[in-house]
Parts: sequence; C-alpha cells; structure tokens
Amino acid sequence: MEDLNLLKHKAIKAKGEHKKLFDQLKKRLPKNLDQQFAELHDEAFERIDCLTCANCCKTTGPLFKQKDIERLANHLKMRPAQFVETYLHIDEDNDYVLNTLPCPFLGADNYCSVYEYRPNACREYPHTNSRKMHTLFKETLNNVAICPAVFEIVEKLKKVYPV
Repeated sequence: MEDLNLLKHKAIKAKGEHKKLFDQLKKRLPKNLDQQFAELHDEAFERIDCLTCANCCKTTGPLFKQKDIERLANHLKMRPAQFVETYLHIDEDNDYVLNTLPCPFLGADNYCSVYEYRPNACREYPHTNSRKMHTLFKETLNNVAICPAVFEIVEKLKKVYPV
C-alpha cells in the first residue's frame, strides 16, 4: 500500500498536468472516454485493495440523499430525523454531510459497519467507472490526492493523451 503522504505530495506535484489533461479532454472529448476510464478503473482495482487504505472514509465524507438517510436509519433502527441529528449536518451547499471524520461507521480494520446500507456516494466512489466521465473531471481531479487508484488511472490516461 502506497504511503498516503507520498500520494498527496505526488498529486500536488502533478496537479497542473492533470488539469491540463482534463482541459484537453474537455476540448476534444474522445467517444470512448467512459470505456477507457472503466478499463483503467478495473485494472487499478485488481491490484489496489480499498481495505488497506480507506483514505476516502478517513478524509472525505459522502453527501447523504434522503434515500440514504432512510436506508441507514432503518438499518440502525432509528428515525430518519434521529439519524440526521446524531450523524449529519447541512453544509454550505445545503447538502447533508457527516458531522465528523473519519466516518463514524469505519472500523479500525477499515471495514464499514454499514457497508450493505452505505450511501450511494460511497457505493459509487471513486466514480471512475461512471458514465459521462467528462462531467466528473473536477471531482476526479480532487480524488487524485485521496485515492491511489484514481491517481494511477489519471497517470495512465496521461500516457494515452499526452499533455
């Protein structure tokens, strides 16, 4: 597992190139970009085990939609309002987010205690196998410093589309 401080340092150093890459891709959007991202995503996660890292759960919190709140509250045998009062607050963008980080559902072993009931944002993270990846360039650029797989994916994309 890569040292997360090293990852952050490498991400900061490469941020200019990564931004150039995404700017270039926005201007000339390849038809198979989603497929390329998905293939690189699958390759990265064949080698990278999230349980050795869990940096996303330690440093960033998901946005909670009403369905997420209801699903988790039901699982925890709480009323949705009680779940919100206990775990969430509304941020400056008017979204429900966690009160604290790391995520209160993350165990010391990096396992999620509510994995089957987790928010959609967690299910889909790091979003590198999503459709319409061109709409997620800003998020992907941020996730490069959080997730070793995203860093690897973007670095490999740079080889396909040199900046």
